[in-house]
Amino acid sequence: MVMELISVFIALIVCFYASYSDIKRGLIPNRLTFPVIGLGLAFNALRAYTEADPWIFIYTVIFTAGIFALGYILWRMGAWAGGDVKLFTAITALLPFQPSIVDYTIGGVAFPVTATYPFPLTLIINSILSLLPFLLVYVFFIIYTSRRDLMDEFMEPLKQYRTNMLLALVITSAVTLTFIITDFLPFQIIVLSLILIYLLTMVISRLPNRVKAVIVSVIIVYSLYRNFELTVSGVVVLWVSITAIQLIRKLLTSITREALQDTMHVDELREGMILAHTLYRKGDEYYFDDTSFTDRFRTAARTGDVSTLTYRGEPVISAMAAGLGDEEIQTLRDLVDSGKIRDEFRIRRGLPFAPAILIGLVISLLVGDLAVILFRAFDLVF
Repeated sequence: MVMELISVFIALIVCFYASYSDIKRGLIPNRLTFPVIGLGLAFNALRAYTEADPWIFIYTVIFTAGIFALGYILWRMGAWAGGDVKLFTAITALLPFQPSIVDYTIGGVAFPVTATYPFPLTLIINSILSLLPFLLVYVFFIIYTSRRDLMDEFMEPLKQYRTNMLLALVITSAVTLTFIITDFLPFQIIVLSLILIYLLTMVISRLPNRVKAVIVSVIIVYSLYRNFELTVSGVVVLWVSITAIQLIRKLLTSITREALQDTMHVDELREGMILAHTLYRKGDEYYFDDTSFTDRFRTAARTGDVSTLTYRGEPVISAMAAGLGDEEIQTLRDLVDSGKIRDEFRIRRGLPFAPAILIGLVISLLVGDLAVILFRAFDLVF
């Protein structure tokens, strides 16, 4: 138990320092991760000796090698940065098994919830699931500290409070009508009710304003009469949720794109910088493709050319997490000198992943495997 607590303490300190370094300097130093990998292996070798169980060390080596191999593949694919791979490997060497530092029960469910697969995979899953809330906080921090020009665009959903309230009232009306309709049906199906709510929302939203106002007013008055508290709370929750979703959508689309990208010239490019978009070639033409799948789908539907969905050209330099190398920078310089591309590049700021790993580790230790929890919740609901 004492050795587990020491390992957990070291892992938390390592993740905390890695998070600070990743946010401050955009890197996780090797002088941090390499010694911890060795320390973790030595520590679990000592634990295997003291507990007279050699499988502790054997599994530690297997899990550490496995996580490094998985991370290496993802690094080669451009999904992870090298520092993230080494940090995951270091934590695996320290904590190859689920530590037993807490034990509690909520609603008959024992926590932390463990998975059938090794603890390092739980850490990876929780870290990935923690990335979205961290991204929202990180982008907002950038907007507030260095990109105040984006604040007005970010706050736009709050200025549309009247429109959001009207949408909340329309959805509440659709929900009320759905309950009235399904009361006459001999069966109750959740999916059918959700589809009906969506269709009724669309129909009511497209009505002329005066007709819409009358219908929504009548239905809301009826709903208030039937259950005043539930109706009021429902409208408020919907209004807040719609506004929150719009804020998150802003953060994840245009705001994130602007906040996490910089424009640079070719002479300013350095090794490790990440292009915001992949450079493609079609024949003698070179271009950066920043179109989304939705945009390509619309183009294919309009033109009838479905090849745009799968083929955008021959990739020359990809926008992967591994970043630019010296050869790729020279290729860009040559293309600029020959006039084939503009001397203007959108560079993506590397999103620090170490804080998400820290959050994922804390969740793994105190709550357990989020994927297992979500699957169990899904089974209970459906």
